[in-house]
Amino acid sequence: MANVGGTRRRVQELADRVGEGLGYEVVEVSFVKEGPHRVLRVTIDHPNGIGIDDCERFSNAFGQVLDEEDPISTSYLLEVSSPGIDRPLTKPEHFSRFAGQEAELRLYSPVQGRKKFRGTLVGWSPEAEGQVLMKCDGEELAIPWSNISRARLYEG
Repeated sequence: MANVGGTRRRVQELADRVGEGLGYEVVEVSFVKEGPHRVLRVTIDHPNGIGIDDCERFSNAFGQVLDEEDPISTSYLLEVSSPGIDRPLTKPEHFSRFAGQEAELRLYSPVQGRKKFRGTLVGWSPEAEGQVLMKCDGEELAIPWSNISRARLYEG
């Protein structure tokens, strides 16, 4: 993928468009190399949950759009799945929606000497370009959105 950022944005836009048309939320899109293969992974969700039929329905529709638009220049496998119990938190609204639940955050740079936090989500604050509010070890933290490398619900 010569223009990696542009390609990722385009694939995300296409996935979001297909998801919206079918009534699914696109939670995460990733393009990874696994052994000799490249895998385009799309995680979808719906308030009523996601089953195999939903994954197949999205995969067929998205695959057709990818064939028509051809945004990825290399060969790849398309995988569509549900978020599962370790649901990724990839959008600001996820932190509000899942407030009160346990989560794990991994950071790019340390906060209070740590790059990994587990605790209870409190919510989202739009202050300072966005902050995730979390209660961890009895203390409420405001962690900048830009410093979060990965966030997910955590089932201990």
